[in-house]
Formats: sequence, structure tokens, C-alpha cells
Amino acid sequence: MMTKILIVEDNDMNRDMLARRLQRHGFAVCVAVDGPTGIAMASQQMPDLILMDISLGDMNGWEATRLIKANPYTARIPVVALTAQAHENAREISLRAGCREFDTMPVDMLRLLEKIRGCLADTTEAPASPPSHNARQ
Repeated sequence: MMTKILIVEDNDMNRDMLARRLQRHGFAVCVAVDGPTGIAMASQQMPDLILMDISLGDMNGWEATRLIKANPYTARIPVVALTAQAHENAREISLRAGCREFDTMPVDMLRLLEKIRGCLADTTEAPASPPSHNARQ
């Protein structure tokens, strides 16, 4: 089964370029043009991973990620924050919002693919890992 990635990006050129490049790398891609649509599509499409632009207009990507993570149905979907902002603490804010990874635009495709594969490996290995010592006590 093909790995499905949801791209939440309001810039047409960025969204289309990223979708085409990911499809060439063998991913199934669905797209959302804003935060509320991204949140709805996360639960409708149940993607394996979400690429979330941070600068989305009315609802930024951090807020959309917090809402995706607050929903038990979509909480386990890894989110990779994408931003063109040189905001020095954007990575920290992204991780606090629930993003698993962070990357900057313009996208370095090899670096992004490495982060995507790392996130996907984390989710496929997580259920098989033994319970922590705290769980046994």
C-alpha cells in the first residue's frame, strides 16, 4: 500500500511543486489549502504523515497541529512543520505544538525525504516496542 501524505499549504506553487516531487518518490498525496481544511482532511483521509506549512493565514500551522493532536483519532499522525520563516524559535514552537519534525523552505528534497522516512519508521516501530518499565510497575 502506498504511503499517503497530506500537504497543508496555502501557496499554490509550493503545494503543487511539493505534491509532484513527493508523487515522483512514490507517495500518494492529498492537499489542503488552509488549516481548517487540513484538520478535516486529516480525519477523513487518515494520512500516514502530514506536511504542515506554518504560515497559513487565519489559522496558522501550529494551531492546526494542536487541534490534530488533540483529536484521539488523528493524534498519532506524525506532522512535519514546514516554514519559510527565519524565525529563530520556530522549530521549538513547532515541536511544542506537536510536530515530530521541522524543515525549512525552499525544501531540500533529500533532507525532507530523510525526515519523512524517519517519522514513518518511528510510527511503524512504536506499536511493536515493549512497554516501558513504568508501565510494568
